[in-house]
Amino acid sequence: MYDPILRALTVLEILQAREAVTGAELAERLEVDLRTVQRYIVRLKDLKIPVESSRGVGGAYRLRPGYRLPPLLLTNEEAFALSLGLRALRQVGLAAFAPATQGALEKLGRVLPAALRESLRTVEDVVAIEPGPWVVSTSVDCLMRAATAIRKARRVRFRYRSHDGGISRRQVEPWAALHADGRWYLIGYCLTRKAPRTFRLDRVTELELCAERFRRPADFDARQYLAERLPFIQSDYQVDVWIDMPVEEAERNFAPWRIATEPDGDGTRLRCGRDRLEMIAAMLLSMGRRIVVHSPAELRETFRQLAGQAMEAARE
Repeated sequence: MYDPILRALTVLEILQAREAVTGAELAERLEVDLRTVQRYIVRLKDLKIPVESSRGVGGAYRLRPGYRLPPLLLTNEEAFALSLGLRALRQVGLAAFAPATQGALEKLGRVLPAALRESLRTVEDVVAIEPGPWVVSTSVDCLMRAATAIRKARRVRFRYRSHDGGISRRQVEPWAALHADGRWYLIGYCLTRKAPRTFRLDRVTELELCAERFRRPADFDARQYLAERLPFIQSDYQVDVWIDMPVEEAERNFAPWRIATEPDGDGTRLRCGRDRLEMIAAMLLSMGRRIVVHSPAELRETFRQLAGQAMEAARE
């Protein structure tokens, strides 16, 4: 459920950006009816915000000329955290939010007291935030529509490109959207395949909300679901290795990297999917333990290449 106070504050933001806005425009922007818009206006007036209205044809709402919001009440740490968080969106594959990020930062700059604007400038001038090499960019529009569908419990349809390049049309009841391992995932019940499925959002296009609604499973735990299935999501290579390490230690070292672990004799069996093998090979070698490769054969070749590079680097 949305918060009426937050919707009322959204109306205030729109009024601050426009000289005048009609009730119909507000209703369309907020996806509500005119009566609901009137309730939001009443809430703003209850908060002593001077909203004026004109009646009749062409009637509209506006803020009293000269009215400005008081400075935003944030601590120095809160201002720094907001600025840092907005700029870190690239780290989760959402570089397309750049215009919105800049707009939000400019609004913060306008309403923050002068002493706190220094925190915004500090992040901009001295903190560099760049996405990691494994982060995959995702369509902002696609993510926002997926989130809206989840919130409104509405089905979606979209065009999906599978790992092997095949194209299919899917209709899905979306349960959750999560970011993990540099990628955004959409989890839901696929009506096309008649089973729960996980989709990479960077492979989704033409996502549309449907009129049909659904009921999300009450006991669904998105994080647990993804943690159990993420290691086996389709990739170029399915890695299966044994490492001379107790399973408890392996879980601490590997579980955060979408690698499934299970005890196997005196060591641990590790399984995961990877599109590239260099990082997983380097990670395994960094443990300093004996390793047995079950598959794929390409992983052995990757180890050979790393060994050759290491010998070359070790030469005087």
